[in-house]
Amino acid sequence: MFFQRLYHDGLAQASYLVGCQKTGEGLVIDPHRDSTVYLNAAKAAGLRISAITETHIHADFVSGSRELAQITGAKLYLSAAGPAAWQYAFASSSPNVQLINDGTSWMVGNLKIEVLHTPGHTPEHVIFMLTDTPAGDQPMGIFTGDLLFVGDVGRPDLLEKAAGVQGTSEAGAKDLFKSLQRVASLPDFLQVWPGHGSGSACGKALGAVPQSTLGYEKKVNWAFKQQNEADFVAAVLDGQPTPPPYFAAMKRINRDGPEPRPQRLPALSSAEIKLDNRLVIDLRSANDFAQASIPGALSLSSGAMLNRWAGWFVPVASKVVLIGTAEAANTAQTELSMIGIDQIEGFITPDVLAEWLKTNPSQSYQRVPAASLVDQLDQAFVLDVRTPEEYANGHGAKAVNIPLNELPKRMAEIPNDQPLIVHCQAGGRSPIAMSLLKPHFSQPMLELSDGWNGWYELQKERHV
Repeated sequence: MFFQRLYHDGLAQASYLVGCQKTGEGLVIDPHRDSTVYLNAAKAAGLRISAITETHIHADFVSGSRELAQITGAKLYLSAAGPAAWQYAFASSSPNVQLINDGTSWMVGNLKIEVLHTPGHTPEHVIFMLTDTPAGDQPMGIFTGDLLFVGDVGRPDLLEKAAGVQGTSEAGAKDLFKSLQRVASLPDFLQVWPGHGSGSACGKALGAVPQSTLGYEKKVNWAFKQQNEADFVAAVLDGQPTPPPYFAAMKRINRDGPEPRPQRLPALSSAEIKLDNRLVIDLRSANDFAQASIPGALSLSSGAMLNRWAGWFVPVASKVVLIGTAEAANTAQTELSMIGIDQIEGFITPDVLAEWLKTNPSQSYQRVPAASLVDQLDQAFVLDVRTPEEYANGHGAKAVNIPLNELPKRMAEIPNDQPLIVHCQAGGRSPIAMSLLKPHFSQPMLELSDGWNGWYELQKERHV
């Protein structure tokens, strides 16, 4: 048997490729939108992707199942459980779709896949139990999707908070409790292969360990320690993080059927740059952005955090122009497509940007280390854009905490009549904050390039 976990850092999402090496057949579970990842993995393993499935209608990324099935000709297994409003709308018009429900099973070569309906995170959610039949008749493990994570469980409130289906959070929590009780009756030796890791907004406190066992989770996972339904419902709904705005669009897109991912990304000349009703995303380094950029541009340096923050600040329907090298822009196009941002009209290289800025307005600000602000730390409004937990662990005496994801809605709390100093923990999030703030404030603005870490060290030195 072949087994490979394929993890996407930006989404904190795990998909899986399993295959029968004797027959060469492969199954992909919960693929994201970059089909090349799975095609390359299958080719390297000597497998033909013959089956594709997913645990539920995802809220945090655009599913790649439909497109991957079209490319490979594989059969697509989709849940038929749950209410009609939240079943796969495109299933009836797709010839290669087989609907599955509790108790359904199929073979991938010599591997047996069994379906268990486990509602709670979503009404249609299923998990898959894997048996390597040549090795024996006992199952090896379960692909738990967003039901069970390492150290946590899936949140049951997304249908209400993200998709706007009122009154479903408590009902989902009760379903989740029952599903976990059912899973708890399975053998302790089963390996647990979850759909997400640390950093995902699909739970409260997901572990970073890639997999676990059911027996271990039953001993240490808080959810299995709750034996009373009412207590579990209260605990699982308490303290769930606010989902990013793009989650609402993902549920609809994945239910109705994602379109093929856009491929072409043209380089724009200076004359082709159009900014009316366009959102500009600057992929360059924070230092380059601070020195000069297009007014109103959003600083989102390319990397694992790109789509995590784009999901907060870039509406899915936005017309987007990128600033960066061809390599950075093409990578960003792939990443942004993961969360449904498809209307990217082209990219501006740094050289073209410099040419454009010669005859057009430029936006800039100072980005400096904390050590250079010794005389200003006590004379400005200090904005700390870290999480409340980070703030509670240590902060400046005058610092006001507005988490980055809440910033657009809370700008009225920031005065426009005194200098402003902005910082995060280490300088990764504060450039995003500066790009959000700069168009709305006229006072001098400074960003700490080394964040709270630099400020903390400076405070220690000043009080020695």
